[in-house]
Amino acid sequence: MSDTIVPVTTKKDWTSDQEVRWCPGCGDYGILLAVQQLMPELGIAPENTVFISGIGCSSRFPYYMNTYGMHGIHGRAPAIATGLAVARPDLDVWVITGDGDGLSIGGNHLIHALRRNVNLTILLFNNRIYGLTKGQYSPTSEIGKVTKSTPFGSVDPPFNPLSVALGAEASFVARTHDLDRKHMMDIFRQAHAHRGSSFVEIFQNCNVFNDGAFDDVTSRQVREEMMIDLRDGQPIRFGAGGHKGVVMGTDGQLRIVEVADVGEDAILVHDAHRDDPGLAFALARLSHDDHSATTFGVFRDVDRPDYGMAVGRQLAETSSKKGPGDLATLLRSNGTWAVV
Repeated sequence: MSDTIVPVTTKKDWTSDQEVRWCPGCGDYGILLAVQQLMPELGIAPENTVFISGIGCSSRFPYYMNTYGMHGIHGRAPAIATGLAVARPDLDVWVITGDGDGLSIGGNHLIHALRRNVNLTILLFNNRIYGLTKGQYSPTSEIGKVTKSTPFGSVDPPFNPLSVALGAEASFVARTHDLDRKHMMDIFRQAHAHRGSSFVEIFQNCNVFNDGAFDDVTSRQVREEMMIDLRDGQPIRFGAGGHKGVVMGTDGQLRIVEVADVGEDAILVHDAHRDDPGLAFALARLSHDDHSATTFGVFRDVDRPDYGMAVGRQLAETSSKKGPGDLATLLRSNGTWAVV
């Protein structure tokens, strides 16, 4: 990310002249608006910002940002973005992907970008369905999901995107949802400020092929009792007046309790900067199904060496010892042969 002072921008400066072509009512509109409104606050310039996507409804995103961008091929956005981030560490590189694009054909690229800690801000839109190709089940669809490709119901256990990211040792992991612009902007702001791979899962409604997939958790009528807002250094409480809380048992398992039953001192305090990902992993798996209380916010935010900086140091050290690289000599070094 560049430290250069840039002129003040507005949302208009970040909005392209392209017509937004998502289905009316799609959650993608809210995410796009949150990003466009956030960008002027980050102190960066559109010409130093790049959005890279794969394939899917979410992957139209670069068209709608007045920045550099690339609509890549299916699942390969993290690989393309890795090359750019390493070659141009002065740029702000964002990856836009979906649950199908990022966790199916792109799963390998995603986990390696995270384990390497490439300096990327990765937004994964999770609607638990393939929307662009008209409603097939995705890697995050629940067991029993009836779709065009699973007419008798899916038998595949779904991925938990946060668990995947944490298992890959991602240094920043968070979750938000498309119905709360303020929360999205806060999470995106923190993700952008983090040096290294930032992974944000966004619960996003597909009102055509999977409408209401998250209503039991994120709708306004139930949100207060169903959404657990994680705040670093604060007791994990939720519900009206904070009457519910999360505790860790002697067996290491997390449980939801009534605060009045156990006392405030028993409530678990969130530590997003804990180096061991165990707590973040347990919080990511606290909800048992689509109808139980679910955690949101920043699960993990730790410092790890940035891949691009490590590569840059290695190149500088090599050049200082052996002089500047010579591509022609490399191509004609050991292991070549002549074809006659």
